[in-house]
Amino acid sequence: MAKKRVLLAGESWVSTATHIKGFDQFPTVTYHTGADELLKAMASSPYDITFMPAHQAQRDFPQTVEGLKAYDAIILSDLGSNTLLLHPDTWIHSKRTPNRLKAIRDYVFGGGALLMFGGYYSFQGINGGARYHKTPVEDVLPVTCLPVDDRVEVPEGFEPVVTAPRDHPILKGVGTAWPALLGFNEVAVKEGAEVLATVSTEYGSLPLLVTGTYGKGRSIAWTSDIGPHWLPPEFCAWEGYGRLWQGALDWATGGR
Repeated sequence: MAKKRVLLAGESWVSTATHIKGFDQFPTVTYHTGADELLKAMASSPYDITFMPAHQAQRDFPQTVEGLKAYDAIILSDLGSNTLLLHPDTWIHSKRTPNRLKAIRDYVFGGGALLMFGGYYSFQGINGGARYHKTPVEDVLPVTCLPVDDRVEVPEGFEPVVTAPRDHPILKGVGTAWPALLGFNEVAVKEGAEVLATVSTEYGSLPLLVTGTYGKGRSIAWTSDIGPHWLPPEFCAWEGYGRLWQGALDWATGGR
């Protein structure tokens, strides 16, 4: 049986540093990816995941519904809306290009699946920079983004609380004792959406894992990370780590 195809866009960044040693100084540049553990965990799953780093997504993320239909599910993870809105042809050459946020909305409406995973450039993000509030992508999500910086940093860690029945398709085999997380994006649940897990009561039992539908399609919001820094190594090493993401994709692509 052929594997279902998934496009994971985002989860990469470049860091620059200046090293000063007395009178002398020199710069360094490093490239990082944050999806390594998820891709490793899903390697033997029924999903063929294409990883498209953030810098590549600006140019190569599909521009049309037909292009998106090549995939059974789209995952946006730590990828701000500007990366999808400002194709190089528009940003550099002032040419008109399709609005890829609208394409995602129409893709899901017609039966596609969208998953958004949290991070500094997910939902509304750091300093509001991810900017998905009041966009076509927000229309699809089972949650509403805040109009401000939505990060909640929890350096001491919090224990997720599973609120859905253990036999929910996404949660089968995952269990209810999840490792601690170190932060999340604050969002508001839309009417009709289902909350499967929340953050701790100390942080207001805000949504952590939410599912919903849009037209003929399905969407999932996971408001914490899939890798560093909000998701510690203990979470990646947890036996439920891979099962959780496979369950999410199973549900999101159900019936197709």
